Amino acid sequence: MTSPKEIGAHVILFFLVFGMSATVDIGHMRKQLRNRKAIGTGLCLQFLILPFVGFVLVNLLNMPAPVGITLLVVTSSPGGSYSNWWCSMFNADLALSVTMTGISTILSVVMLPINLFMYATISYTGEVVKSLNWGSLFLSLVVVIGGIASGIGCSAWYNSTRFNLLANKMGNVAGIVLVLFSALVSSTSTEASLWSQDAKFYIGVAMPAILGVVIATYMATKFNLDKPERVSVAVEGCYQNTGIATSVAITMFEGTELATAIGVPLYYGIAEAVILAIFCLGCWKIGWTKAPADENICVVIATSYEVEKARLENPNAIEVVHNTGHKENENIEDLVFTQTQEGYKVDEEALNEPANAALGSGGSRIAEDSIPADGKEIT
Repeated sequence: MTSPKEIGAHVILFFLVFGMSATVDIGHMRKQLRNRKAIGTGLCLQFLILPFVGFVLVNLLNMPAPVGITLLVVTSSPGGSYSNWWCSMFNADLALSVTMTGISTILSVVMLPINLFMYATISYTGEVVKSLNWGSLFLSLVVVIGGIASGIGCSAWYNSTRFNLLANKMGNVAGIVLVLFSALVSSTSTEASLWSQDAKFYIGVAMPAILGVVIATYMATKFNLDKPERVSVAVEGCYQNTGIATSVAITMFEGTELATAIGVPLYYGIAEAVILAIFCLGCWKIGWTKAPADENICVVIATSYEVEKARLENPNAIEVVHNTGHKENENIEDLVFTQTQEGYKVDEEALNEPANAALGSGGSRIAEDSIPADGKEIT
C-alpha cells in the first residue's frame, strides 16, 4: 500500500512538473520539437551513455546489490523534473528542457525496464532481479507524464504570458517544497547511514552526474547548439529522476540494506545539485544563458527571461488610440485588441466606455497615424 510519504511526494512532484510545463510558450516548444540535434543528444545520454556508465561503475567497484541495483535504476531513469527547475532558475532554454523531459519520460516506459533488466541480470543473480518492484517504478513515470501533459495543455488553453509567469512561480515554490520534504524524510531515517559509507560509494554514485555534464556539454558544443540550449542539454544529461530509485529502494529492501539503498538517490541528488549549481552559475557568468551576465543573482533567479521575451514579442493586448489631436476635456476613443487563440480581436467592452491615453497593463499603445494603410499586421 502506498504510504502517506509517497503520496505527498507524488503530489508535490505533480505540481512541480505542471508549473514548469505550463511556463513554456507553445510556439517555442513546437520549434524545439524540431530540434533534432538537441533532443537526440539528450536521448542518447539518457538511454545509452548513462545506463552504460552505471553498469561499468557497478562492476568496476564491485558494488553490493542494495547500492548497485539502486544506482542502475538512477542511471536508467529519465530526466528528473528538477532539471526544468534548474533551467528555469538560471534561464537556460526551458522549452527545450520540458520537451526533453517529456519525450524521455514517455520513452522510459520502454527503455528503463530494458536497460535495468539487461544490466541487472548481467551484474547480479536472478533472485535480485525478480525482487524488483515494477509497479512503484511506473507510478512516478505516470505522475510526471500527467504533469507535463496537463501543464502544456493549460499553457495552450490560456495562451497568456501572465498565466505562464504565475505557473513559473508555482513550479518554483513546489520545487523548494519538494527539496525540504525530501530532506525531512531522509533526515529521519537515512542520514546516519548516508555519511558512513566507504569512498567507493561516494565516488561511484557521483561519477555519472559528473560525466553526464561533461559529455553533454561536449556533444552539444560539437553540434553547435545555441548556448542556452547547451546548458539545457547538459542539465538534462546530469539530472535524473531519483524519485523512481527511491520508490524501488523502499519496496525492494529492508533494514540496513534499505538505509544503504535509499542513500544512493539521496546522495546522487546532493551531488547533482552541487554540480549543477556550479555549472549553471558558470554558464550564466560567461553568457551562456538568457539572463544578463551582469544582473543581480537574486533578480536572475526570480525572473523568467524566456517568458518576458515572449511578452515583448507577443503582447496580450494592443491599444489603438484614435483622435490623437483631441481638444482639452474631450474623451479619447480607442480600440483594444485582445489576444485570443484565434488571434487579436476587438475588446467589445472597450467600445462602450472611454479609454485613457496611457498604456494599460499587459498591452502596447499605437497611435492612429502609425497604423499601416495597407492593412498589414501590426507588430
